[in-house]
Amino acid sequence: MAIQRMDNVGIVVEDMDAAIAFFAELGMELEGRTEVEGLVADRCTGLDGVHCDIAMLRTPDGHSRLELSRYRTPAVISTGPRNQPHNVLGTHRVMFAVDDLEDTLARLRPHGAELVGELARFEDSYLLCYLRGPAGIIVGLAEQLH
Repeated sequence: MAIQRMDNVGIVVEDMDAAIAFFAELGMELEGRTEVEGLVADRCTGLDGVHCDIAMLRTPDGHSRLELSRYRTPAVISTGPRNQPHNVLGTHRVMFAVDDLEDTLARLRPHGAELVGELARFEDSYLLCYLRGPAGIIVGLAEQLH
């Protein structure tokens, strides 16, 4: 038996509207929003008293999704500074292929995006960068060069 596909990547955020705006500017499409609570949510997460707002966004090709979660209860736990370097164990990073990296970065900056390092060229294949997005998550952008 093998997996069928990767269904989604989950990100816990504090400001749901700002996170949706960030990923919509990147080109993702909002599939829907809902609230989740009750026994199933508690069992699945291993937490008690879960009450969570959820938003599901999908990439334009329809193959990948992000699930944004904003916990009402239990309270969100911060594990440290949001500007940790990329080599911290368990660091979350989501990578997106884009048509024009510099244009995408310019559109995301008003939504709080900040470069982690700088734009880098990998041989004659890719232009790459890492930036900080909602809740401090590292978002990778890759433009394939022709």
